[in-house]
Amino acid sequence: MHTEHLQNVRPAGVLFGWFVSVAVVSLIAVGLAALGLEPESGTGSGLLGAAAIAVGFGVGGWILGQRLGVAPILHGVAMGVVSILVWFAANLLAGETVADSAWVTGSEAYYAGLLLLQMVAAGVGASIGSRAKRRAVV
Repeated sequence: MHTEHLQNVRPAGVLFGWFVSVAVVSLIAVGLAALGLEPESGTGSGLLGAAAIAVGFGVGGWILGQRLGVAPILHGVAMGVVSILVWFAANLLAGETVADSAWVTGSEAYYAGLLLLQMVAAGVGASIGSRAKRRAVV
């Protein structure tokens, strides 16, 4: 059995899982928009967006757990760190670091909660995928 050690974290796997997660979240967002439930429509949009993130990062974590099978929690946390780094780079490169042009619709606690949700969903998905891989091998 593998334990949670930093030496078991694979950066390429983290990036792969993150890209899969973002693709699934985007697919769900397009589906919600096609149904007329896009986030700008008002009521319940925060809940639908959070559900899309939870499902997307859960699926990405599950695929990552199936592929690697080691350190699922650390891989989930690393996927959240990649989200922070991508957000920082996008804002830095686009010149959107000032408050008048940045996202101001939600509070800091809301965005921190979404980041925590990403990490938890990816970690849970990776744990499930890792367990399924171990059962299939044995």
